[in-house]
Amino acid sequence: MAGSSVSGGRGRGPPLFATEKPSRMAMAAYRLFAGTVFAGVLLIWLYRATHLPRGGSGSGVRRWAWLGMLAAELWFGFYWVLTLSVRWSPVYRRTFKDRLAQSCNEDQLPSVDIFVCTADPTAEPPMLVISTVLSVMAYDYLPEKLNVYLSDDAGSVLTFYALCEASEFAKHWIPFCKKYKVEPRSPAAYFAKIASPPDMCEPKEWFTVKELYKDLADRVDSVVNSGRIPEAPEYNLRGFSQWNEKITSSDHPPIIQILIDRNKQKAVDIDGNALPTLVYMAREKRPHEQHHFKAGSLNALIRVSSVISNSPIIMNVDCDMYSNNSESIRDALCFFLDKERGQDIGFVQYPQNFENVVHDDIYGNPINIANELDHPCLDGWGGMCYYGTGCFHRREALCGRIYSPDYEEDWTRAVGRMEDTIELEGMAKSHVTCTYEHNTLWGIEKGVRYGCPLEDVITGLQIQCRGWRSVYYNPAKKGFLGMAPTSLGQILVQHKRWTEGFLQISLSKYSPFLLGCGKIKLGLQMGYSVCGFWALNSFPTLYYVTIPSLCFLNGISLFPETTSPWFVPFAYVMVSEYCRSLAESLQCGDSAVEWWNAQRMWLFRRITSYLLVTIDTIRRLLGISESGFALTMKVSDLQALERYKKGMMEFGSFSGMFVIIVTVALLNLACIVLGMSRVLLQDGTGGLETLFLQAVLCALIVVINSPVYEALFLRRDKGSLPASVTQVSICFVLPLCILSICK
Repeated sequence: MAGSSVSGGRGRGPPLFATEKPSRMAMAAYRLFAGTVFAGVLLIWLYRATHLPRGGSGSGVRRWAWLGMLAAELWFGFYWVLTLSVRWSPVYRRTFKDRLAQSCNEDQLPSVDIFVCTADPTAEPPMLVISTVLSVMAYDYLPEKLNVYLSDDAGSVLTFYALCEASEFAKHWIPFCKKYKVEPRSPAAYFAKIASPPDMCEPKEWFTVKELYKDLADRVDSVVNSGRIPEAPEYNLRGFSQWNEKITSSDHPPIIQILIDRNKQKAVDIDGNALPTLVYMAREKRPHEQHHFKAGSLNALIRVSSVISNSPIIMNVDCDMYSNNSESIRDALCFFLDKERGQDIGFVQYPQNFENVVHDDIYGNPINIANELDHPCLDGWGGMCYYGTGCFHRREALCGRIYSPDYEEDWTRAVGRMEDTIELEGMAKSHVTCTYEHNTLWGIEKGVRYGCPLEDVITGLQIQCRGWRSVYYNPAKKGFLGMAPTSLGQILVQHKRWTEGFLQISLSKYSPFLLGCGKIKLGLQMGYSVCGFWALNSFPTLYYVTIPSLCFLNGISLFPETTSPWFVPFAYVMVSEYCRSLAESLQCGDSAVEWWNAQRMWLFRRITSYLLVTIDTIRRLLGISESGFALTMKVSDLQALERYKKGMMEFGSFSGMFVIIVTVALLNLACIVLGMSRVLLQDGTGGLETLFLQAVLCALIVVINSPVYEALFLRRDKGSLPASVTQVSICFVLPLCILSICK
């Protein structure tokens, strides 16, 4: 980075973080390139508008196909401008933790409340949950200033039991981590990666802790498999004492239990040092009351923590995304505590990274382009969006405070704790009843927003519209690691949910262009809209991968001849954009194979997840019930994981999404084979002159669908495509090909 602008000012201490920008030469070169591509886009639009087919035999079909191409290319051009404009000015952040240590004594640092959410002990096994809890309990931070809360929306006694066991193991694990500077501090991740004691560790102590963790895992797994916890006095089940067979995970009273209370003498580790506060919460659930899923859980945690600890900093993390960097809290505090430019920072967002992705991942799971390029560009416009995990919030900003220049945070404030734990738990319970939020601003102006599948994104947008900035921080040592989906079905359903949420935001009064008008920068509004308009790419993309191929089969030309000057802008835009995308991917750490796999997933998402969201939205606006394309995964996770490691795409069940993918793949395969045969038999190689770009486009679609053909024709494992998908797809493809040939 050539340019650097650091925060700080005279008399206010050294800056705690630096903001760096790419060199002017690099940005000038990028903008020049973007300008030439935009010129090519304008020429394509001009060609479409001035060469509209008129009269002649068969001109009607060609004319309508041409108009469809014009509409698709107008949208692609607009979306390209939107996307590239956001990338105009990226920024990158560096923190100075040594300066933080110099400017603040340890006891002057703010306390931090950490929220971990889980909702299903089957989908999110208790051992997964407590490994994440242990990783955040072991942060390199004063334990007296750490408060960890687990929200169990299933109200599972199995998860509670696992957390009780974890609280005992923490007495050994936390001092072990701090003594030997263990990384990562999730015991499951650490012992999976480290097979023998490192040189810095005393072998006997290392094996002792490993054996303790193995015993913990065996006990928890045994209890989970049996479905019953041991009857022993050390498991204080006062929260579950009123439960009976009539109480279920969706109908139960609230439970708040402080498992580790630092105000008590026994709340110390084996070395006699204090342990972080650990709290279990299961908010009240009633069938007739709306519980608002994760957003409701987070808001309940905000209220409970305000009674127990009331830390000025709140961090939340998903139960499957453990802490991978023990200094993440100190990095985040470098932004909040900077005296010159930290006062208006509402939240600090870390990127999502995955530990289970393999080399040359078949699903393009490494999201390095987003983490290394897209998000720094949003940060350059004044605000990264809130992911919903791996984020540090200023409590005041999250609870609805509007930023004002005279605002001064009291980092040392703490709640006045009552000594009696039972009374404290009882007071906290009153904040998580079903009726507590009635006729309040919770979920509207306070806390996490309700009423949208992407409650995290809209919450972050509201915080920014109140005058707060957000910061994106991507350290070399990743702050958090999670688990990426390892089957095509899981990925497409996940993207369908994200896309639906973004589109709902864009079409509501919370649209960045409505809610953010005059409050956030235009570039940030456009950045949100890049995701908000994901779904609208579906029909243009589906049109582009079907109609040109069918026209190629029928000998109808939709692109200029190779000898025409108009051929140049089409070729330039296509080649330059693919080269730019590949160069960016390689620059961000992906391999060429991963880039190619990401292009395939880009296509699959657009013609399935995005398409179904668009259809559902249209049906909802017309008052028609939504369509339901649910995936039923019938193969075991272990089998699917093995195929994933071998680079085999996982299908395995019937799905409407798979039908769309297979139909497009078979259609283009038929068109390239029959179309090339027709051209070569009738006109020889010279006949390709007018159909060259269509042949290239069709061939690219065939090549990119190679895993689909493998699952159709070569594979016989449980992850291959079922015959029912193939049969339905053929029923769509055959009539289209017959109609084209007959014409």
